[in-house]
Amino acid sequence: MGAKPSKKPLTLGVQIPFVNLRLQYESIRPEIDGAMESVFRQAQFIGGEPVTKFESEFARLLSMPHCISTGNGTDSLFIILKALNIGAGDEVITPAFSCIPSAETISLTGATPVFCDVDAEHYTLNPEQVKKKITAKTKAVIAVHLYGQAAPVVELKKICEQHNLLLIEDCAQAHFSKDSDAFAGTIGVAGAFSFYPTKSLGAYGDAGCVVTNNTILAERMRRLRNHGALVKDDHELEGTNSRMDTLQAAILNVKLKYLPQWNARRKEIAQRYIQSLCDINQLQLPVERPGSTHTYHLFCIRTQQRNALKKNLAENGIETLIHYPKGLPYTPAYRHLNHTESDFPVTAALQNEVLSLPLYPELTNPEVDYVAQAVRQYFLRYS
Repeated sequence: MGAKPSKKPLTLGVQIPFVNLRLQYESIRPEIDGAMESVFRQAQFIGGEPVTKFESEFARLLSMPHCISTGNGTDSLFIILKALNIGAGDEVITPAFSCIPSAETISLTGATPVFCDVDAEHYTLNPEQVKKKITAKTKAVIAVHLYGQAAPVVELKKICEQHNLLLIEDCAQAHFSKDSDAFAGTIGVAGAFSFYPTKSLGAYGDAGCVVTNNTILAERMRRLRNHGALVKDDHELEGTNSRMDTLQAAILNVKLKYLPQWNARRKEIAQRYIQSLCDINQLQLPVERPGSTHTYHLFCIRTQQRNALKKNLAENGIETLIHYPKGLPYTPAYRHLNHTESDFPVTAALQNEVLSLPLYPELTNPEVDYVAQAVRQYFLRYS
């Protein structure tokens, strides 16, 4: 049951940011500073031991044979698509409700993104809708593990196998989430990760990686990220420049060992929010899909009063964000596809209702309770 509404007035002057990266840095500052200083002393800023160490350890933790570090998560997706020879004339199914890299990388290969609606409870690809989008031109499906909720990739993999399609996983928001006891990124032909600073595992700039079980594909992706070469001047194919900086790898090596406890704290905070807000009829709270895990990179609530609630929380010192204010088919970038809201009804509703509350491991219980109290008092006064 939810906590009883508090009649205590909210404290004036309280400021709760959506995320606070400085707090995380201060909690591990000596290790971070030492790792950065080591890179500066060695003066090797591309490649080197920190990069190979991160690739090895990340692969080990996911029980995968190959981890290919990249410059960012968007490049990770693009490199997977290029390595699979997806291009002009091909179609790739991707969620209508997602961050834009899961669609724009398809377009950048020359292929066509085919949008598919998401599940109304979990916000990941709806397998039944995926089946309806498959055509003779379909080559792949990109499953996005949105907000930290693992997508139904085991089920999607079966659909892909039945139709001779490739399954690609976008794990940018789901570090160590699981579907049927399998880590996100380990079910499809390859999984793309982002280590953007605000991610659950974040660098101090852009960084990303790809994981795969396929040795031939892994070598091709290693070449693609480095001008088509495994070593200097070994250009067997046309590639791009998308290498993880040594400095970012050193930072990620420090942070990686803390990720399990940070994920556990995220879940604690999420459960505290849920316990406090579960009896508010005007809210739809995150629901974990049975047989999967949610690592709560984001804690997104739904309400038809989203904009008014956001404004009210801001007035009480609470920063919130919207992930995402427009479904991808309705953005100017994809207006040329001429989709209407009736094409993707769940996405059309989500774009007007989702609101992300502050959630990061360093958030204290009193701060969580303050946010929950503010949400409760809003609905108590204005509903």
